[in-house]
Amino acid sequence: MELTTRTTAPARTSTTTRIGTRDADGMAVAAFVLGLLGLLVLNIVLGPTAIVLAALALRRGTARRGRALLALALGVADLVVLAALVTSSGAVIWNIGG
Repeated sequence: MELTTRTTAPARTSTTTRIGTRDADGMAVAAFVLGLLGLLVLNIVLGPTAIVLAALALRRGTARRGRALLALALGVADLVVLAALVTSSGAVIWNIGG
């Protein structure tokens, strides 16, 4: 009885695919951080930026899909907070306290 071993080459992915996925993962994380920061400061800038980065990350097929979706929701929440502040005080700024 003779045992033969088959050696197969490991499956290789193209470099551009790995870099594209890694870039998309970075975009998802950056969008999440910007969306979170946008709830506190500069929501007029950080909200739309988070939305765009999250959409790009989802389009490029990120492995961090949940984080990109959460970033998208946070970006929209930034704009909702901005709209609420503008309608309540008539200004784009807000403060805590009287």
